[in-house]
Amino acid sequence: MQFQFTKMQGSGNDFIVINAIDQPINLSVQDCQWLADRHFGVGCDQILLVEKPHHSDHDFRYRILNADGSEVENCGNGARCFARFVVDQQLTTKHQLLVETAGGVISPQLLADGRVCVNMGVPQFNPVAIPFVASQEQLLYSLQVGELDREIAALSMGNPHAVQIVSDINNAPVASEGPLIEHHERFPQRVNAGFMQILDRGHIQLRVYERGAGETLACGTGACAAVVSGIRQHLLDQRVTVFTRGGELTIEWAGGISPVLMTGDAITVFEGSVMLPKHTR
Repeated sequence: MQFQFTKMQGSGNDFIVINAIDQPINLSVQDCQWLADRHFGVGCDQILLVEKPHHSDHDFRYRILNADGSEVENCGNGARCFARFVVDQQLTTKHQLLVETAGGVISPQLLADGRVCVNMGVPQFNPVAIPFVASQEQLLYSLQVGELDREIAALSMGNPHAVQIVSDINNAPVASEGPLIEHHERFPQRVNAGFMQILDRGHIQLRVYERGAGETLACGTGACAAVVSGIRQHLLDQRVTVFTRGGELTIEWAGGISPVLMTGDAITVFEGSVMLPKHTR
């Protein structure tokens, strides 16, 4: 199978974006793993499939496939790249969209300065909705990680997140504890593990070990989850700049049932055509 693709990145979180409206695409787990491989394939954190919507009052649907071939519900940086892609590829003339994802409907908007603002929806804290194994909803939970007890905030931004505060982002145990948290038995659908250092009430540094992808240079939903958890603990203001290893994001949340707004860049890197090797089929 041969198809056209666009390589994009948002704050260093990189994607293979595929127009699955105008060309038939059926990717296996092995296909995804080969495409995502940075030595033998194109290389990416996730693959984004742009599809027709299931409902006529929505503009598009898009699917998010991890580097390991698993499908996930939501991706904030991917949402921005998706929005830039459909406009640049002239699939729409709109600059504000309603887009279906497996985690719900999101609303990205292309801004005049070239950045994209995405309405990421309302965060969910009910353990059943995350999902997270707990007897009742709490602001913070104690989580056994290896031999250590960690205090985390657990919430969903259309996908599950566990956020902990660290004193030094550069020495945070992302590589050692990230996989343990991702596969923790209390997260039955696995989880994105966030490590947040608070600089002041309007600025944080963040690293995220993403479910199915490992540590990435940025995670949009992870940035949303981190800021929301900090606001709920009265440690952050309603508008926060998030410094990731790949760039900056602006996250806004008014609390309660207000949606989370995420603003950042979305850059096209290159376009190409790829033929999947026979051994992946």
